Amino acid sequence: MEQFFSAINNVFDFVTPVSDFFWDFPTNFSWYADLPILGNFSLAIILLVGSGIFFTLKTGFIQITHFGTGIRLLTQQKKEKIGLSSLTAFLLSSAMRVGPGNILGVTGAIAAGGPGALFWMWISAFFGMATAYTEAVLSQIFKKRKEDEFVGGLPFYGKKLLGDKAWAGVFLSVMFIVYSMCCLPAQGFNVVSSIGQMGEILTGGSIDTASLFYIATAVLLIILTAYIAFGGIKKVTKVTDATVPVMAVVYILTVLVLIVMNPGRLAYFFRAVFGGAFTPQAVFGGAFGTVLAQGIKRGLMSNEAGQGTITMAAGAASTQHPCEQGFVQAVGVFLDTIVICTLTGFVVVMAHLWDGAESEAWLAMDRLPKFLASAQELTPGTAMNAVIAFLICFCFCLFAFTCLIGMISFAEIAANRISSKKTFVNAIRCLGICITAFGIACSMAGLDLGNLWAISDLGNILIVFANVPLLYLGAGYVFRATQHYKKSGGGKFNSDIINAPCEYWDEKNR
Repeated sequence: MEQFFSAINNVFDFVTPVSDFFWDFPTNFSWYADLPILGNFSLAIILLVGSGIFFTLKTGFIQITHFGTGIRLLTQQKKEKIGLSSLTAFLLSSAMRVGPGNILGVTGAIAAGGPGALFWMWISAFFGMATAYTEAVLSQIFKKRKEDEFVGGLPFYGKKLLGDKAWAGVFLSVMFIVYSMCCLPAQGFNVVSSIGQMGEILTGGSIDTASLFYIATAVLLIILTAYIAFGGIKKVTKVTDATVPVMAVVYILTVLVLIVMNPGRLAYFFRAVFGGAFTPQAVFGGAFGTVLAQGIKRGLMSNEAGQGTITMAAGAASTQHPCEQGFVQAVGVFLDTIVICTLTGFVVVMAHLWDGAESEAWLAMDRLPKFLASAQELTPGTAMNAVIAFLICFCFCLFAFTCLIGMISFAEIAANRISSKKTFVNAIRCLGICITAFGIACSMAGLDLGNLWAISDLGNILIVFANVPLLYLGAGYVFRATQHYKKSGGGKFNSDIINAPCEYWDEKNR
């Protein structure tokens, strides 16, 4: 079995260098890399951050002026006959945004770029809120009604913006499905491995990955995933409605307990973050651009603003005006990066293992063990060590599981852009479950197949390069919709407002 997995890993040896090339371009060329500061930033980072700044200015800092509106929409208790409520769509998108990357990505960024990387995560998130707003509004403008549901997102607005050509919708749908499938093995791996760690914490001993415990866990996880996936978007949202608030609250409270137990380290946290943002120590590369790049890249990969990967949830919401879900999705970026990622940063920076006497051993650890070791440092010699470690693994497990079912659900929505036939949609569901099972099997085999994980990075960058140009093509529609909302307070919306056909809104408000 181990030889089988290793063989598959070797087949994908080419993926890592290809993924790195696209993510790093053009920093992988000396003529560019030698440029001061700018030479540290890839085209992807410039494109994403630059777009965030552009959309922020053109919408009049919408993430500030209408942040309260987004919160108000989330607190409204409404049951929709068609589509999802704004809150349900928000929780579904948060299931994707708030994932293992909120722990692994932040820990990795601080390990590579120092505490200052966290500051630049905040900056990228602030401007990313405007990008998330833009893509969510586009999803709403061009969404379609399918029986008692709405479907929308990247493949749908992409088709409209590219001349309403069928090939455009199919191409973007296939790209999104491929992206989703590429991300599933890592999530299946993370769920099973975190459950195994929780079992070891409870029993106080190690558990063999070939044991009955792991086998039973794997079987139950596959059955549960299949049950939810074949229940469609409604079943998925019932799960995310229940799990996302739990995992967010538990994680927030767990970290707050660590902060309360270590009040003397708070001042150090802020000194390290703000000082490191502008004067990074030589151990972290000695370059301002290194810290900047780490923070921005990890922040954008966590909140996914600009990738188009959260647009499915935005398009599925029932709203009175397209801009409403844009406000809500901007709040989602805030929750993901400014709240959840910052809490992770508190633990890693306050523990101070990244440059202490044990820094060499700490840097050699994998990312989750790095974070667990940091949490343990903040509860030294107390009975809470096991409790804190268990709660962190519990949250990590839910982060991964909600990402998993969200990926399958969004792939299903993309599949509907190609064909609404049940056999085709069910085939996509089955494919997602099989690929998840493969990731679970990798965990049980004790293998961390780096080349396969690199596939998800490749999918991410390809989605970015496909989505961001479309946002500029549709920016005029978003800006007109935004002006209309500001002037009318969310009045009736139709195609006359943006000078482009939007069938659903014309039918709704004719």
